[in-house]
Amino acid sequence: MVPYSKIEVVLLDIEGTVSDVRFVYDVMFPFAKQSMKSFLESQSGIMEVRTAIEQVARDANLDVNHWFLDPRQNEIDVERLNAHLQELMSTDSKATGLKALQGLVWKSGFESGQLRAELFPDVLPALREWVTNRKRLFIYSSGSVLAQQLFFRFTTEGDLSGLLSGYFDTNVGKKQEPASYQRIADSIGAKPQSILFVSDVAEELIAATTVGMEVVASVRASNKPLNPGYNGAQIHFFSEISLTD
Repeated sequence: MVPYSKIEVVLLDIEGTVSDVRFVYDVMFPFAKQSMKSFLESQSGIMEVRTAIEQVARDANLDVNHWFLDPRQNEIDVERLNAHLQELMSTDSKATGLKALQGLVWKSGFESGQLRAELFPDVLPALREWVTNRKRLFIYSSGSVLAQQLFFRFTTEGDLSGLLSGYFDTNVGKKQEPASYQRIADSIGAKPQSILFVSDVAEELIAATTVGMEVVASVRASNKPLNPGYNGAQIHFFSEISLTD
């Protein structure tokens, strides 16, 4: 058991922390890769899709209209854009525009019932216990806020979004930069010392400790080994976390 006192907020990563990395990499990512082209062909006229495409261009240091054949009609060069996105996905890029488009593709999958998020069995009981004990729960993931919201709304355990107080993605900053964690603390009105961050990535945990957050590493069977530079607390199940007042 790893005890933490005076914790008011629990900040959680998703893959490797609340969900098996295999679900993200073997289910969600392949779904996005396989569905992206048809999604672009049918949905490019929607404003939020256009906005995401413009961000893809910015991420590549291109003009925002680079992928549009006729910007006034929202007509895009699907072949070239999809080829670019497929290349980004093949390298597990964290680019903001790509993440936005992936989130929109996943939205269609979750809402149609093709996708259902899977959590580790020990996660939901812990989340409910923490909320019952008046802890606020937030998510910080490289996936877009939309993708995070969908993930917790459409799970095999039902809609769990009511347990969460908010979501953060790379718009607040990169996960390995200390300033990102300070921005999160400022945004939710909490002192860093009152926040517990749980992640499977050592560099993220180290960045969070830099601004004063408490941290614990999630060690799951499918996770990559932790960077030896991290020598803090580790847990295999959420039940090992004890939050005391």
